[in-house]
Amino acid sequence: MEIDTKKLKAFLKQRLSEKRYIHSLNVALECVKLAEAYGEDTKKAYFAGLMHDVCKELSFDEQHKLLENSQFKIDDIERASKPLWHAIAGAVYVRDELGVTDSEILNAIRFHTTGRAGMSRFEEIVYLADLISIDRDYKDLGKMRRLAYSDISEAMREAIAYSIHSVIKKNVYLPRHTVEAYNSYLYAMGK
Repeated sequence: MEIDTKKLKAFLKQRLSEKRYIHSLNVALECVKLAEAYGEDTKKAYFAGLMHDVCKELSFDEQHKLLENSQFKIDDIERASKPLWHAIAGAVYVRDELGVTDSEILNAIRFHTTGRAGMSRFEEIVYLADLISIDRDYKDLGKMRRLAYSDISEAMREAIAYSIHSVIKKNVYLPRHTVEAYNSYLYAMGK
């Protein structure tokens, strides 16, 4: 995959706040490290990491318009959960505006907040890179970083469990994809 890194960075720098721009750069770099560790395409990983939050700071009206133009299946809980919209909108934007057709990249962006059952290794890399990037700071971050590089399936199970706990604490909807992801990792591990 050929990408014009300078052009993409300039585009994101204009589109995102400095904090979100730096986060996107950090996630892209973490994606590359994880891709190297797990034998995935580092250029694709860098692109997906860089673009994962491309629509995060659009208004909800703008995100909603992208959702409505989406060919992705969006369930009622996702429609009712505005904080999830940016991921779906981002995948739509990258597909429609940047011409990206690679399903792994689109799915990695689409599911970087919720996860899903049956994630590819590439999707897992983007999901975890977002969670463990250098700008993150939460309890057990060190453990999550170690797991991401030693046992990616266990890291995903832990990450999804962390996400579920966070959502429950906020007293907001728990996306179906997240529950299905948790169950699939638990089942695959024989627990």
